[in-house]
Amino acid sequence: MARMLDIPASTLRAWEERYSMITPVRSEGSQRLYSRRQVEKLRFVKAQIDSGASAADAHRLLAEEARAGGVPAVLEGPPGDRRPLVLIAEKDTYASDLAEYFLRTDGYQVAIAVDATQAKLQFDERSPDVVIIDLLISGGAGFRLVSEFAQKGTSQILAVAAIDAAEEALRAGAAAFMRKPLESLRLVSTVRDLLGTSAIVRSKRNQTAEL
Repeated sequence: MARMLDIPASTLRAWEERYSMITPVRSEGSQRLYSRRQVEKLRFVKAQIDSGASAADAHRLLAEEARAGGVPAVLEGPPGDRRPLVLIAEKDTYASDLAEYFLRTDGYQVAIAVDATQAKLQFDERSPDVVIIDLLISGGAGFRLVSEFAQKGTSQILAVAAIDAAEEALRAGAAAFMRKPLESLRLVSTVRDLLGTSAIVRSKRNQTAEL
């Protein structure tokens, strides 16, 4: 989080203790886990400081915005938006919300499915450019989803899991694998790489169709 927002970790801890407005939960390994809403608040505070406000004034403004219900939220794209679409098939709502936030911040459209059935429906209806699949979704159905989606050849597949299943995922048809918990910068970078690959594949497919 410190790297993503360009705020030193020591500063984040100091703000937690001094202002008690943005306090993340802790994982079993004592890692700080920020919600999407908390990330939005941190971005707001940083923007105020970058504009010349002190940390105290930035947090005071945050409190005023929060009371008025005006803390910035993630904006949806306009109708007909054709930015790249990323489908996240993830049972953990915290993980999917955080991934969604950083992907939207980087300019992508995002759709979320919380089980295998929803993932299939979203895939068929929306034709995503990239699909991020938790291999353990719906009792391990993620492996089957990877195989089914990869066979259709219309999307790049990124498999993720809390277990080391890279070989199995790639064998099933995934283009890449990431071990959870996901690091946000690496996730966004991987999606960018997959979209570059997808663009090349689609270009070749279109050229072949024109021959």
